[in-house]
Amino acid sequence: MMHFINKPYSPACDRNGAPILEALQLHFADRQRVLEIGSGSGQHAVRFAAALPHLTWQASDREDYLPGIRMWLDEANLPNTPPPLPLDVRGPWPDSKFDALFSANTLHIMSWEEVRLFFERLALILSVDARLCIYGPFRYAGQPFSPGNAEFDAALRAEDPRRGIRDFEAVNALAIQQGFQLMEDRAMPANNRCLSWYRCG
Repeated sequence: MMHFINKPYSPACDRNGAPILEALQLHFADRQRVLEIGSGSGQHAVRFAAALPHLTWQASDREDYLPGIRMWLDEANLPNTPPPLPLDVRGPWPDSKFDALFSANTLHIMSWEEVRLFFERLALILSVDARLCIYGPFRYAGQPFSPGNAEFDAALRAEDPRRGIRDFEAVNALAIQQGFQLMEDRAMPANNRCLSWYRCG
């Protein structure tokens, strides 16, 4: 096995991997091809592909992240992780179909216009019975942020006013517009959630 010393590393991926995997084992049990949008370091792709060998796990991210993702994939050398794809939500999307999509900690990094574009483009790549799982922090109407999420949201907006933790109701409305129905809103550690939808039309 090859070992890459300078692989990118995200401590958060180590912390949240196990609880996310529990959700994916439930919702992706009968899936075949998963597209991960915003694969980041590549750690999730390796962990989940190894634990869910029945899936082909297609990692993707912007071009500048691909070398690091390739390091993780090449080191793991799993049979169900094809080379990562370049994907920016504002640019071209893969010309292929998937029956599941996963994304972690991306919606608060995108602008709201990019979040809308993300959901609009799902119809192009997902099958009619697809599953969609999104992990990250969310805000719920009438409920204040946890102190940690309030600080995180303020930091995001200070860095870029277009960023910020998204309202669950607004995100769910975008999913409904694209024919998705919420299956589960699962509480996760550190005030995060794992939202799972299925496509019903």
